[in-house]
Amino acid sequence: MSKSLFAALSLSVLLPLQPVLAEPGSDSLHERIEAYKAGQDPDRMPAADRAVMKQAQEELAERLPDPGLDVGERAPDFSLPNAMGEEVRLYDLLEQGPVVLTFYRGAWCPYCNLELKALTEARPDIRAQGAQLIAVTPQQPDQSLKQVREDGYPFEILSDLDDAVMKDYNLYFEVAEELDAVYRKMGLNLEAFNGEGRRGLPVPGTFVIDRDGVIRAAFADVDYTKRMEPAAVVEALKTLE
Repeated sequence: MSKSLFAALSLSVLLPLQPVLAEPGSDSLHERIEAYKAGQDPDRMPAADRAVMKQAQEELAERLPDPGLDVGERAPDFSLPNAMGEEVRLYDLLEQGPVVLTFYRGAWCPYCNLELKALTEARPDIRAQGAQLIAVTPQQPDQSLKQVREDGYPFEILSDLDDAVMKDYNLYFEVAEELDAVYRKMGLNLEAFNGEGRRGLPVPGTFVIDRDGVIRAAFADVDYTKRMEPAAVVEALKTLE
């Protein structure tokens, strides 16, 4: 997907940007997101399309004022196919140690890609705490396989093909027809990634889950430019017994 499309998609969040849970450092995810945003042209899109995106964002904030699950809640179990079509069960992984579970919108999302690359870099520190990293997305496994091959992600990417897991984690929302039409004008067809008739996405969220299945750290925000810092993930893992 072209940089111009990525730039246009970045305009669909018009809320003020706030720090991403951790103080930005020299190589923080926050700074990478800020640098990306600084390179975008807000006048690239017609005013009418920007208005549609702003309205969609405001409606989402009303529908999901507190997305995600809270610290202390038990993480819902699930079994989902990975990029190779093999089933992966959360609670089987938890038998081996803690799990860092992150939800992202799809390979087409530049902010998601920035986050996944930052998490990949942090993976040795995550593994040093005895934890595994897994990602959940609504996109089809073949789209995830392309992503794994192109970007070399060394962790499981799982496809939530019936949206059930996103709903269980209180992250799911449907892209309205008006916003979908704007996306299609820019060359993004969500159904090409997710499958026919599927326009659901997750609010991006990250959960640190201990071996007992209890959420020990969590972050989710309807402003998808806000993400949990990988450094904060590692610090949360260090607190687990």
